[in-house]
Amino acid sequence: MKRKTIIATGCIIAFLGIVSCSVHTETCQEIDANKMLKYCDTQIRQTLSQLGNDSCLLPRSIPNDSQKWGTINAYDWTSGFWPGILWYDYQNTGDEFIKSQASRYTEYLTVLLQPEHQGDHDLGFQFLCSFVNGYRLTGNDAYKKIALAGADKLARFYHPKVGTICSWAHMREKMGWPHNTIMDNMMNLELLFWAAKNGGNKAYYDMAESHARVTMEHQFRKDYTSYHVAIYDTVNGNFIKGVTNQGCSDESFWARGQAWAIYGYTMVYRETGDKTFLDFAEKITDVYLERLPADYIPYWDFDAPGIPHEPKDASAAAIVASGLLELSQLENDPQKSKTYFMAAEKMLASLSSESYKSGDNKPAFLLHSTGNYPAGYEIDAAINYADYYYIEALTRYKKITSN
Repeated sequence: MKRKTIIATGCIIAFLGIVSCSVHTETCQEIDANKMLKYCDTQIRQTLSQLGNDSCLLPRSIPNDSQKWGTINAYDWTSGFWPGILWYDYQNTGDEFIKSQASRYTEYLTVLLQPEHQGDHDLGFQFLCSFVNGYRLTGNDAYKKIALAGADKLARFYHPKVGTICSWAHMREKMGWPHNTIMDNMMNLELLFWAAKNGGNKAYYDMAESHARVTMEHQFRKDYTSYHVAIYDTVNGNFIKGVTNQGCSDESFWARGQAWAIYGYTMVYRETGDKTFLDFAEKITDVYLERLPADYIPYWDFDAPGIPHEPKDASAAAIVASGLLELSQLENDPQKSKTYFMAAEKMLASLSSESYKSGDNKPAFLLHSTGNYPAGYEIDAAINYADYYYIEALTRYKKITSN
């Protein structure tokens, strides 16, 4: 019996080795992570030069007919991405100048804690990308304290009857939605999980897990595609309907919404260890992968009527690539692990190609993202969150392939 066990174990180890070798052989042929991270550093320094030393504004997006960043202040929902990009660049370069810039732009965001600033679910994006990344890399207790305060502020939007965080409080009056939760909010749960295990309120773990379960139950169709927005009644907490704000239609398959979900449920599985979330992450990933075009970069909405002449969304690809790299490492099934890793690798290969790199044309990393097509802005643009998840994905890729 012992001999059979040893032989079986040896076969498993050999199989895992074959999978790993086959993946990493193709890896070496397709993506040079160090080269692309150096490219990111070059673009970052160009952006810093464009912004100037005294600027307290942060880069958000560059239209396709421009070479200059449109800037925002700390209150914009995307304000955390630029300091987050700088922290990842510091992680990869160890450059003290980049660290000083990451600190400078991170500290601008302390204004988000002012009592007069109400905020919304995007507090997760804002504090996680900046202060939590800064704390992770420096151990600065001041960053930890501010990030915990950010989690406290985010938790106030949790509705116990519904079991989710309200995303857009202003939509109660504007649209008559009693309580709404957008798919983007899956990303903000990570701040609550982080706070619960780093000295914050332990109840935040339960809030984040509840949000993920309620969203899983109501905000997806039977085919595992997602609604952008779920609307709930606040009396009984019942689901009313699913709609869109940034997709093609209420029933269409909006690419970035599914990207938030894939990344978000992978993160929730990592934090909880509950296989229900792993199974769900696989299902929503598989339907996304089935609909991708040949270059693995989605159109802004999979159901947009003008495909293949619709705009692409590189930001969705970058988000999914980063999420799938993590999912590939959390998987117990070697074949699924390989499938998700290879899909992420294909996405990164396309994003790193001349077709999607900004290069000398703009100081951003990536071209061809779509912000809000129905509202008519940031279409075929360079956008800061595309760049953030791209450099995060490259950093994860480098770590995986270097092991």
